Amino acid sequence: MIIRDILNKIFWDPKENRLDYELVYIHRGAYMDQRRIPLSLIKEVKSSWFTYDSEAEGEVVIPFHRILEIINVKTGETIWRKSNRSKTTHAA
Repeated sequence: MIIRDILNKIFWDPKENRLDYELVYIHRGAYMDQRRIPLSLIKEVKSSWFTYDSEAEGEVVIPFHRILEIINVKTGETIWRKSNRSKTTHAA
């Protein structure tokens, strides 16, 4: 399953709650060059990028290739990880 499909499933499947998920992406200059955001901040998902609102930066555009992980914070399960693209399980 590709990142866009995972994000769309979380956003549109009535069994999912986007408040249960966080996304980790590459952000140069941040601690360990990573930033973690709740999926509830994401405004728009396109074919190869998403946007979210940041209090400090305004609207931020992140290309999918910078995503490192998608995590279900409620269960602790990593839904998708860049280093292991074959992991496609998804918690209901």
